[in-house]
Amino acid sequence: MGSASFLKRAQALLRIRNQLVRECLAELLAVFVLMLITLSSSAQMVTSFEAKGNFLSAYMAGALSVMVAVYVGGGVSGAHLNPAFSLSMCLLEQFPWWKFPVFAAVQTLGAFIASGTVYVLYYDAIWHYSNGTLATSGPRETASIFATYPAEYLSLTNGFLDQVIGTGMLILGILAIMDTRNKGVPKGLEPVVVALLVFSIEISMGSNCGCPLNPARDFGPRLFTYVAGWGPEVFRWVEGRGRGGG
Repeated sequence: MGSASFLKRAQALLRIRNQLVRECLAELLAVFVLMLITLSSSAQMVTSFEAKGNFLSAYMAGALSVMVAVYVGGGVSGAHLNPAFSLSMCLLEQFPWWKFPVFAAVQTLGAFIASGTVYVLYYDAIWHYSNGTLATSGPRETASIFATYPAEYLSLTNGFLDQVIGTGMLILGILAIMDTRNKGVPKGLEPVVVALLVFSIEISMGSNCGCPLNPARDFGPRLFTYVAGWGPEVFRWVEGRGRGGG
C-alpha cells in the first residue's frame, strides 16, 4: 500500500498539465523516434558497406519510422513531425499560426537530438568506416548518414523542384487520408497508410535528393554534423558531391 501511494504521489507531481508543453514534448519524442530509426538504418547501410542494408531497406525503415512516430505522438500533438505539414495546417486554418514556430523549433530539436544519439550508437562504426576522417565527400564520406545530399548530376534548380513536388505529394496524400469525405481508413490504421504513402514517394522520387520531404529532418541532422566535426561543408551545395541517398 505504501509503495502504491508513493507512486500515485510521484505521478501527480510529475504530471504536466500545460497543454502546450504536453504537445511539445509529444512532438519532440515523436520526431526523435522518427529520426532515430531513419538515421540508424542509414548508418547501418553505409558503415557496413551495404552488407547489412541497402537503399530499399533504408526507405522501408524510414517509412516504418513514420508509422511508429505517429503512434507515439498522434494522440497528444497530432504528430505533425514536419514543419511543412504544420505550415499546411496553418494555411488551412486547422492549426494556429502562433504555434507554428514553436512546433518547427521542437521538430528540429528532436531531429538534432536523434542525430546525436545515432552518432553515439554508431560511433565506432562511423570512425572505422571513415578511416578517422569525418568527410562530406569522397568514397568514405559519412555526412550523408545524417542529412541528405544531391546526386552528382543534380542542379540547384532541379533539386528545388524535386523537393517541392515530393513534399507537395506528401502533404496532398496526408490530407486525402485525413479527409472524412473520402473512403475512410479503418480507425487506428491511419499511421500505417501514411507510412505506405511515404514509402511510395521514397521509392519513386528518392534518387535526386534522397527524399527528405521534411525541413526538420534535414536541417536538424545537418546542424548536428556541423557542430560534431564535419564542418561548414555540410551547408554548401556542391554539384557532383553526394550519392543522393537519404
